[in-house]
Amino acid sequence: MINKLENLSNELSSESLKESLGQSIENLIKDVELANNVLDLIKSVQALADLRSLQAIPTLIKALGYNNPGAAVAAMYGLIAIGREAVPELLSLIDNYNYGARAYTVRALAKIGDPRALEILLDCSVNDLAPSVRRAAIKGLGYLQWAWLDISSDIYQDNYQGNYQVEARILATLSSILKDTDWSMRYAAVVALDHLTERCGDLAIAPLKEALNLETNLGKDLSVIARTQLALSKLKAKI
Repeated sequence: MINKLENLSNELSSESLKESLGQSIENLIKDVELANNVLDLIKSVQALADLRSLQAIPTLIKALGYNNPGAAVAAMYGLIAIGREAVPELLSLIDNYNYGARAYTVRALAKIGDPRALEILLDCSVNDLAPSVRRAAIKGLGYLQWAWLDISSDIYQDNYQGNYQVEARILATLSSILKDTDWSMRYAAVVALDHLTERCGDLAIAPLKEALNLETNLGKDLSVIARTQLALSKLKAKI
């Protein structure tokens, strides 16, 4: 379902970009607010998303909660395209009462990779009810862009002055997910660990070896075993 919506979003994007270039951001926002059918709403959200304007962020976040999955997907990818600048409002406006909106918000934050989303990614990687959201959050833990972290932030002050609390929390969370009964969650955790090696180096060896042992000893999914072996081989080549 999501893939179909993404394909529709891509098809509409090229059309709406041509239309949106000649319109003001105010008019595009009004088009979203006044759209009176499903397809018009998708087109209006896509046109607004294509501008990648900071002014569009609140409207795109609101669209994440619409009862229109096509519009929500278009809004999500628009926010991902905007990137870091969308993160503060995504975090402050997250809708904990609208599950669909929360799911799209988590997926957007995971794709953007801003470390300010650490807490919500840690929580959703373990506790979210939707498997797709959990997988996105798990992988997002491995893709956080720590170079974006401002030296004045609380995360930096607490965790980057001579200690590894952030790495320890992430590694502990991923290690626990390696024991999940759902193979796709274990696979996502291995992917995250693989990408974490850029920052954690040999700290990731132990959980990766644990993952490989769990898979091979219990005869679990071959795709997880293969992905773990690949991650370990890449890590060993670096150290």
